Amino acid sequence: MSLVVEYRSARHQEEVAKLRRALALRALVAVGSSQREIAAALGVSQPAVSQQMKRLEMELATRLFDRVYRGIELTAQGQLLLAHVQRGLEFLDTGVRLVRAQTPSDVLQVATDFAFAAYWLMPRLARFHQRHPQVDVSLITSNRSIGEVPADVDVAITFGDGLVKHGESHLLFYEEVFPVCSPELLAGRPPPTRNTLASLPLLQLRTGPGHHWFDWSGLFQSLGISQPPTFAPLTFDNYTLLIQAALAGQGVAIGWRHLVDDLLDQGVLCRLTDDRVVSRYGYHLILPGRKRRARLVQAFASWLQAELAEGNQSPAAALRK
Repeated sequence: MSLVVEYRSARHQEEVAKLRRALALRALVAVGSSQREIAAALGVSQPAVSQQMKRLEMELATRLFDRVYRGIELTAQGQLLLAHVQRGLEFLDTGVRLVRAQTPSDVLQVATDFAFAAYWLMPRLARFHQRHPQVDVSLITSNRSIGEVPADVDVAITFGDGLVKHGESHLLFYEEVFPVCSPELLAGRPPPTRNTLASLPLLQLRTGPGHHWFDWSGLFQSLGISQPPTFAPLTFDNYTLLIQAALAGQGVAIGWRHLVDDLLDQGVLCRLTDDRVVSRYGYHLILPGRKRRARLVQAFASWLQAELAEGNQSPAAALRK
């Protein structure tokens, strides 16, 4: 027999001995009951309980139990051992509870852009955690439009036409835009109209190839405004920063209904007119073709749809307005 085999055999015998001692110690705590009741409580046979109790006495070379009519009583040595065993088992049970309480949460990797993450997703994520406390969401944000969903991402929320080569695409809401600014910018000015919009400082968003967001030229054309726009001396490549500039009263921004709704409700932004434009583009939920972590992905997708329905932000609702 090789040394490796001998070592493994010895370790196995040692583990078996530990289990036998644990069984006997559990029986020690349960004294006062019959061996049949102890065996039922431990989920083993009555002879097994009796055998392990005898082995424990042999290991310690002392009598721990007195067998009496219909039960077992502890000797003085048994009482001494019992006090330590109970503390040890309580410590063990506490450790098991702590480990169970700290079971690692499932982490859902969600990729999206800064604007959607900051103005739509983050204010609502607490409600997702209330429904799914064992699921953590890791946000992967970028200014770039997401094409194919990366291998380490479970779900993506991206702007565009929703066409993907692999996976499923579900429309969350269409692009719906209108001019917004800080109320301070309009202080002392006549009420703005479609015709006076061109005279206000307009904040610009620099877009890259493949982006289809409305710019001021496209918005003016859709609204039938013939005057050329007056641009503010500020251009951004990040929609979040552009909205921050609007909040600071530095100009007028193109506001997305679904992203700036909370800011409008808070009164820190206001609409200049009742005009709005809806395009055929929008935000889409992209589910990869691979079925990895399907349960978590479905839970997140269902929650998104519920949030949209509750806030009357579904695609059908946008088209009805």
